[in-house]
Amino acid sequence: MNPKLQILDTTLRDGEQTSGVSYTPAEKANIAKALLEVLRVDRVEVASARVSDGEKLAVTNINAWAKEKGFLGQVEVLGFVDTHKSADWIFETGGKVINLLTKGSLKHCQEQLGKTPEQHWAHIKETITYAVSKGLRVNVYLEDWSNGFADSPDYVFAMMASLAGQPIEHYMLPDTLGVMGPSEVTQAFGEMIRRFPKALFDFHPHNDYGLATANVLAAVKAGVGAVHCTINCMGERAGNASLAEVVVNLKDRFGIETGIDESELITLSRMVENFSGKRIADNAPVVGSNVFTQTAGIHADGDHKANLYKTRLAPERFGRKHIYALGKMSGKASLTKNLEELGLHLSDENQKRVLKRIIELGDAKSEITPDDLEFIIADVLETTEEAKLKLLNCSVTSGLDLDSTVSIRVKIKGKTKNAAGIGNGGFDAFISALKKVLEPEKFNFPELQDYEIRIPKGGKTSALTECIITWQQEGRRIKTRGVEANQVFAAINAAIKMVNLLLP
Repeated sequence: MNPKLQILDTTLRDGEQTSGVSYTPAEKANIAKALLEVLRVDRVEVASARVSDGEKLAVTNINAWAKEKGFLGQVEVLGFVDTHKSADWIFETGGKVINLLTKGSLKHCQEQLGKTPEQHWAHIKETITYAVSKGLRVNVYLEDWSNGFADSPDYVFAMMASLAGQPIEHYMLPDTLGVMGPSEVTQAFGEMIRRFPKALFDFHPHNDYGLATANVLAAVKAGVGAVHCTINCMGERAGNASLAEVVVNLKDRFGIETGIDESELITLSRMVENFSGKRIADNAPVVGSNVFTQTAGIHADGDHKANLYKTRLAPERFGRKHIYALGKMSGKASLTKNLEELGLHLSDENQKRVLKRIIELGDAKSEITPDDLEFIIADVLETTEEAKLKLLNCSVTSGLDLDSTVSIRVKIKGKTKNAAGIGNGGFDAFISALKKVLEPEKFNFPELQDYEIRIPKGGKTSALTECIITWQQEGRRIKTRGVEANQVFAAINAAIKMVNLLLP
């Protein structure tokens, strides 16, 4: 393996080829600065030459900043075999490195360019000569190299021989269509390195088969000098190799220190997610929102007793922390871990009551957050154990510009009763039905003084809802609380608690 392995990030070039993604010049500049200065990648490929005026402005701004900060030699731009056009474009932006896109397969050369190999190679050399005359350093992509090596290896070898002696720093070998597997990568790079031992090879993978990270590891093991990645696996079709996945595997499997600041991986991931508008999966390795979340109670129990379910991928390594999810699969250990995090202590009996409520809510809501937990605890601890009125069933129907209707079935003092109500909204209709049920009890229904609805901090629309209602009856003010995923039912629960407090 190459002890001086480099990481090139191409989020701003190949990553921007993700369908529907286009960065503004300011966004590009911010991502480039963060990649080089915060995350500390070795090189960044920031654009394709001659794309647009906006792209030219973005690259000019990035190069001006990079020159001031000493990163200019690490900023690269894709160029084309067009003699002088791409080189002039890059030169005018203040750039210093051109990544020349050439044809790495005989099929591409003949059928896309309509040229003989000798004609194409001659044009490459002309473009390189001109780029060097403008003070540019040159790297060369062999586009479609993976298919070229498989289908026309003699073309690949002859091309490399033809370019020998040219001032080329890196030969960049792409798996353009993501068709390779690890064994093929190992074999292909082994042969390329054996035949051309003085060449410095980069590997540029794609993830069409979900093998990009595995292929990078195979290439590194074979001895490549640099690997290309993107933040959040951005790129055409299924994307490129995820930078986060690559660097943690290189460190943990091969002991390779890339110089990447792992604690900033989540920072770059969120930045690219926000600027691109492309959400990453919650279970994306390393950077996904749920990848350090244990859901099963048995896992929390094992961690609580002896850290049995922890690995080298410790969340603290990435500036994150373990979360023990609460829901229908939670156990006592999951609750205990969350209570420890909140600095709360509950008796065994109250823990059982809270856990029972969590499991009930988990049947209707997939995940309960630690912020939700505080609502649940408050709700459970103030609940009267001996309920005189119990809601057995409730159906609420609402529509735009239509009265709401509610049907309820309750058990009151051991007897089951049904009632229906109509009102201006679901809660109003429920109160109408509830009053009908309570009418035979001569219940003096209190006046509603205040109605407060809120969710935990974080602003998730799936969060639990807490409803606190202030009631007044004969000079007495009481507050009751209801907690549910549905805000109408949170209010209904608060009303049921009020009745149980006041019903004789």
